[in-house]
Amino acid sequence: MVRHRKVGNSQHKHGNNNDTGSSMGSGENSNWFRLSSFWKTGIGFCCLAFAIYVSVLGYLETRVNTPLDEEKAVLETGLSVPERYWGTYRPGVYFGFKSREPRSPVFGLMWYEIGDTHKGIRHWCDQNDNLMSYGWLRHDGLSFGEQLIMDKPLNIVTSFIKTPGGENGGHWTARINVTSKHNTKTVLGLVWYGALDESLGPAAPHSRLWMENGAMLGHTPQLHNFRLNFLHEGKLYHTSYSEAIAPGLHVLKEKFYSLLKPSKERYGSIGQLPILQRDPKLNDQDVYANFVPVQMIVETPFYLDVVYTTEDLPTPPMKGVEYTNEMEMNRMRFDFEFDKKFKLEEKYAELDVIIARAAFSNMIGGIGYFYGAGRVKSPHTSEPVPYWRAPLYTAVPSRSFFPRGFLWDEGFHGLLIGRWSPEIQMDIAAHWLDLINVEGWIPREQILGVEAIARVPKEFIVQSNAAANPPMLLVQLAQLVRNNPQLFEPGQKLRGTLDRMFPRLQAWYQWFQTTQKGEEPTAYRWRGREDDGLQLNPKTLTSGLDDYPRASHPSDIERHVDLRCWMYAAADAMATIASHLHRDTTKFEATRDQLGDEELLNELHWSSSTQTYADYGLHTDGVRLVRQPAKSPNEQSRVVRSVSVPPQPKLVTSAFGYVSLFPMLLMVLKPESPKLGKILEDLDKPELLWSKYGLRSLSKSSPLYMKRNTEHDPPYWRGQVWLNINYLALRALKHYSQAGTYAKRAADLHNRLRDNVVRNVLAEYKRNGYLWEQYSGEDGKGSGCKPFTGWTALVVLIMAGEY
Repeated sequence: MVRHRKVGNSQHKHGNNNDTGSSMGSGENSNWFRLSSFWKTGIGFCCLAFAIYVSVLGYLETRVNTPLDEEKAVLETGLSVPERYWGTYRPGVYFGFKSREPRSPVFGLMWYEIGDTHKGIRHWCDQNDNLMSYGWLRHDGLSFGEQLIMDKPLNIVTSFIKTPGGENGGHWTARINVTSKHNTKTVLGLVWYGALDESLGPAAPHSRLWMENGAMLGHTPQLHNFRLNFLHEGKLYHTSYSEAIAPGLHVLKEKFYSLLKPSKERYGSIGQLPILQRDPKLNDQDVYANFVPVQMIVETPFYLDVVYTTEDLPTPPMKGVEYTNEMEMNRMRFDFEFDKKFKLEEKYAELDVIIARAAFSNMIGGIGYFYGAGRVKSPHTSEPVPYWRAPLYTAVPSRSFFPRGFLWDEGFHGLLIGRWSPEIQMDIAAHWLDLINVEGWIPREQILGVEAIARVPKEFIVQSNAAANPPMLLVQLAQLVRNNPQLFEPGQKLRGTLDRMFPRLQAWYQWFQTTQKGEEPTAYRWRGREDDGLQLNPKTLTSGLDDYPRASHPSDIERHVDLRCWMYAAADAMATIASHLHRDTTKFEATRDQLGDEELLNELHWSSSTQTYADYGLHTDGVRLVRQPAKSPNEQSRVVRSVSVPPQPKLVTSAFGYVSLFPMLLMVLKPESPKLGKILEDLDKPELLWSKYGLRSLSKSSPLYMKRNTEHDPPYWRGQVWLNINYLALRALKHYSQAGTYAKRAADLHNRLRDNVVRNVLAEYKRNGYLWEQYSGEDGKGSGCKPFTGWTALVVLIMAGEY
């Protein structure tokens, strides 16, 4: 206090003795104070701004992998849904079993012929295995299934029956029945294995697998103790097993192969018998096996029953003759239910109905359960980041080539699955909608788990949050509600699921409206087109139509007519669902009515010169692929795009095909519209899209008809017949045949197109034993990947006339 007072007095005295000095000193101090305050304020502001910037940047970075903050659509899973707990949920293997748990033990089949070093070990569904045919003959999605695998000279029938009950998911029996053509004797190795997925971390000590007294035993926290017994009938030469450590589920075949050791035993002139050795890594007492293969060297005919049991269920599982009898009863029940649902027996020959059953069974038998985290990116992330870990219960397009989930494919899958079981389809849709992030985005391709990742080229693994996919799942859900209104009434279980879905559907719908808008009012543009100078026409993967010709030079001025029509259908679907849930429909109906305004549609997409609908963008038809000479001796020449005519902003009228049909396909046009009449007229022209096998994806008159997109990229959506779009066409034709100016013509086109599509799909199946990804518009032959039992299986609904 004393010191403070003295300083104050001294300053006061000094001020009284020298006013001028005091004034100058005061001004200097004041200026310095103001200057320092300014800098302090500026620095503080900069620090605050930087902190805000960092915070905003961090916020933007994390939005791409932040879940939507709404109640989950899936409330019950795992053991809380016992009827769907166990299943053939590994569609990428020829025969495999797992439960709907992230850490489920997995079981599966391998086989190989003794002495045949060329065919190798069969495990993953693989086109290069060149099997004559394989696929489910019957599968109900719940309790049983039966599959035929034709691997010359072997016929292998794999089947299963589940025994429900207890608290741990019930029992099941899997049967592998092997015969040879013409009753010849073939010696082969049958391998049944159990494995633990350790991609989420070490399984032990909580989960274990081991062999004891000829049985496979295991323990997991969900299942507690379980046991697999092996029963057989036929000649069994030798049984061996190994307890081993596998690095992951994606290398089980390779691990098994590494365990094989030659034996001195011989069987006829077949060759040496491999036996399995104990994995040397298990010498450590604290290391447990996560892979237990059991190998049986057998001679055809032979069958093996793998009987899975737990301790909590006194009811024994099926086996032996009891299994045989129960399987026959299941076949009869399935056939009866299938005919009741689709009513094909009164319309088609017996063999055609058998094919339809197989097509449906492959769809529902191709449902998988996956768990993991995808890789995603946004403009705000410098590197791809992991999505959150999540389960996905979904059908897959192809067990051999696409054994994973695809967003727009699932919308088409659901049309058929929902017809059989609305409960299964709603469960699938709910799982997909729980993958939506805070932005309202759903990654269009789901690559979850090590097995799925191992089968995808590296460049396709990372998903961009700018990438859309057609909202067919939303359209399909609205159709499910319209077709089964009683299942969604208050008090019904599915009503609760739909209620929980609704905020997620809203977020997804709004994401489309805000991220896929075009520059013009009511215009929309697919994002994700990139011009690398190598493609004849840069792909639009996000549209689902991949290499379908768009504007030759991607730009922000593009307008995509198919996306505009998808948004009309999405608004209509949202209005339907909202109405059923007694929610406000105003904004959905307003958008639907605006996008359904033909004058607005025509202003953006109708060409008066060609009388067709088309995309708009920076375009030229003066493009071709040319080989560019190598610039140095160490480089290879490459094929690049050459542009001979500069692009101009215009409608892309030279690409007449599926995109041109979307105002009809999604029923945007009114039944009295003259534009509808013109589309129907063009549909019926063989020189354009019409063929004896279905509607071609691109007109024969288009400059890019069946043209390669790059040196290594053959045509995909440039003329081939695709079943999903033909289904939409048939659905629309059925709609327009009910009333309106062109009802008669629409009905005629519907009947002839349906007959062409059905006849060709059935004929190709009879010829080669497969449903295909696409079909030639020239001779109808299947092409692309096989089996493609995704949307090609819609042939069942087409046969039934159910749209």
